[in-house]
Amino acid sequence: MDFISKNFVYRTLPFDKLVQRAAEEKHKEFFISESFLQATCKNISSYGHQRALVERDEKYYLRSLGEDPRKDIADIRKQFPLLEGDIKFPDFFKEQQFFSSVFRISSPGLQLWTHYDVMDNFLIQVTGKKRVVLFSPRDAQYLYLSGTKSAVLNIDNPDLAKYPLFSNARRYECSLEAGDVLFIPALWFHNVISEEFGVGVNVFWKHLPSECYDKTDTYGNKDPTAASRAAQILDRALKTLAELPEEYRDFYARRMVLHIQDKAYSKNFE
Repeated sequence: MDFISKNFVYRTLPFDKLVQRAAEEKHKEFFISESFLQATCKNISSYGHQRALVERDEKYYLRSLGEDPRKDIADIRKQFPLLEGDIKFPDFFKEQQFFSSVFRISSPGLQLWTHYDVMDNFLIQVTGKKRVVLFSPRDAQYLYLSGTKSAVLNIDNPDLAKYPLFSNARRYECSLEAGDVLFIPALWFHNVISEEFGVGVNVFWKHLPSECYDKTDTYGNKDPTAASRAAQILDRALKTLAELPEEYRDFYARRMVLHIQDKAYSKNFE
């Protein structure tokens, strides 16, 4: 499943039906059996609106949202109050740093696209098994990025004719079982495959000062405001360069890259 090719659609069904379909090995009921689908699950037990996904053979994925997804962050303690006592957040950050806690349910075999988040987070596996593959931020140049996401969907058997640099990216792989907790640092790319029906919780927190983050971000995936401003300035600079003949444009673009490397690249990770 990925947000580049949009291989899903939205659908609605009761929360208990979502859990039933996500857990069963063979479906008795279908939305559209041969299409990629995405579902938005409306919990009939006053848990609010949640987001769920359905793939080619109708794999399901739920990602909890706030009461108003445009304004409110996801917090399992608010959207699923009956579960509040069943999970304890790791004592790893101060309460004022807390950003969101996201409740997730997934079918076996469901794979989430490779992406990064701008905040540190814990992936808490409640039940089931997941395989998580991570890539360092230093390998971003090999991941063929489109925004926060990698265009390489099949990371186990990539099309190296189309993505030749991907083989240079070093992967870190781990397996999660019930009770395991994985720390995923901000900016680290991660790809998640559910090997069994699974329930999990992500806990995100702000490790930078609050003013660094986009105040309209309810998902925790918008780049810091300074990074967004810098990207806009770069876009304007590239439009200015486009006014030059190709030979000059190429030369001054290379000078700009060298200047960025000299002034912005960290020497601490060499």
